Order: sequence, then structure tokens, then C-alpha cells
Amino acid sequence: MQNQDTHFLGVDVGGTHLKIGLVDREGHIVDFQKEDTRPFRDAPEGFGPAFITVVGKYLEKYPEVKKVGIGLPGLISKDRTTTLEIPAIPALNDFNLKGGLEAKYPDYEFFLENDAAAAGIGEFYFGKDDPSANFLFVTMGTGIGSALVLDGEVFKGSRGNAMEMGHMLSRGNARLETLVGRNGILTIMERMIAAYPEKAGDLVNKELGTHLLVDTAKAGNEVSLMVFKEVGTILGEAIVSTIRVLDVTEVYFGGGISAGLEFMMPAMDHTIRQYLTHYYVKDLKLKKATLENNAGTLGAAALCFMGSGL
Repeated sequence: MQNQDTHFLGVDVGGTHLKIGLVDREGHIVDFQKEDTRPFRDAPEGFGPAFITVVGKYLEKYPEVKKVGIGLPGLISKDRTTTLEIPAIPALNDFNLKGGLEAKYPDYEFFLENDAAAAGIGEFYFGKDDPSANFLFVTMGTGIGSALVLDGEVFKGSRGNAMEMGHMLSRGNARLETLVGRNGILTIMERMIAAYPEKAGDLVNKELGTHLLVDTAKAGNEVSLMVFKEVGTILGEAIVSTIRVLDVTEVYFGGGISAGLEFMMPAMDHTIRQYLTHYYVKDLKLKKATLENNAGTLGAAALCFMGSGL
């Protein structure tokens, strides 16, 4: 192990921003920066080369770093070199990002991963709850992301992109993230408010959002609690199928909407236990992820630990 491997760079790539963290071996973010990606979209050389150039700025800023982990919102080649489908950044589709980085910065190591899988690996290495080496990780935000950590490694599937739970068919043959991603949850809110206006209270005539939903649920709003009950039931049904396929019984939930996990949990737990046998439920653990807003950055940094013996 080299002496300089004391700090790592974690880059969480989003549709509008990069979140960049200098992270030590214990999972502390020593320094944090945010970079607007809109100029990358307009760069004459293209988004990918512009991104590669900006990474160099942070390699200069943090000379102690030799390893960089990058979490990306989409599908990546199994060898983790090429971004295949990045819906939020189509300009990165079929771009050999790792090759470009290594060509420009040959003295550094780069590790690419899907952002949900990176968050799961971050929980594995840095989580406060000491997760086992086998768990399902579900992120709830604009969409639904997921990953399986199997024997301490990301389960990639045959071609590299297993575990797209958000795109599983659910009720009415709708995708799970259509039903309980952010827009799906807002649709449920609108329906519940229209059905129970006398119980909607502080939700009436407000701009609907997930922060409002969580805040009003904490205040005991009946409609907000009904919304979370429906979300928990739908998510629970999907988790039943996933557990049956993967035979995994430890599940962590991250992402912004997991702030309301306590209100989803009764219905989700009930649904899962209703449809699974004793073999599964005797070991069932449903938990909130512990890295919260830092999951993307810490997860990206934790990719530097994979297969390196760190």
C-alpha cells in the first residue's frame, strides 16, 4: 500500500452539477466543491472532454490524491470504461470516459460506477450501521435507483447493468419509478388531496413537493400519511419480487425521499411480510441508509477501495 493513499477524490455526477469531495480513508469529507455542468454542455469540444479537463483542476488542487472514483447516473460498460446510456447527459452516451481520463492523466487511477451502486458501496465501507457484505440498496429521489452488494462487491449482472429496480413493471404495467419516483408521488398527492379535501389541511393550495410531504407527515397530516402508506405498499411489492429473485434480506434506503421512510415503513414492512415466507422474514432488515446527503460523494470515493486491498 502506497503512502499517498490517504485521500481519495469522489465525483458524483448529476444532471446539472458535479459534487466533488476530498475524502480520507475513514470516510470524512475533508473538502467539498460543487461544479456547474451547464458550461460542459456548451463546450465546443463536447461534454466528455470538458469533464475530463475539469477533473484535472481538482487533481492539481489536491496533490495528495492518486485515485478518483466517479459515480454516474446511468448505464456503464461491464469493464467500467464507457458510459453507455446517461439519460440526464445524453452527450456522454457511448463515451470512453475512463480511457480519456487515463490518456490525459496517466499517473492516476480512475474508477467508474453507476451512482446507485456507488452509494451502496459507500454505505458498505463508510456506513454507520456496519452493514453486512450482502444487501440491497435502494435510492429514492427523482427516480428509483438500486444496487446489490454481493460479498462486498457490486453485482453487475451478465453485461454490467443489473439491478434496475426502477424500471421493473409494477401496478398497471407502469415502471416502479413512474409510480413512486418524485413525479409519481406528487401524482398520488394530487389524487389524495382531491379525494379527501377535508383532511388535506396544509396541503391545500400549496405547491406540492416531497419536502412539503415529509414536513406535513411529521405534523400528522392525514393525507400525507395516506400518501406514504400507498408509496410504502407499492415499494414493498417490488421488494418482495426482488428478495425472491436475489435471496437477500438486508435492505437499505437512501435518496432524498427516504427522509419520509418512517412513514412508509409500516405499510412496506407489512406488505413484505405478507407475501414472503418465514425463511426470508426471519432475517429481514429494512433500514435507512446512514450517509444521507453525502452518499453520492462518499460512494464515489469508496470506489477507489474496490479490489485494491485498501
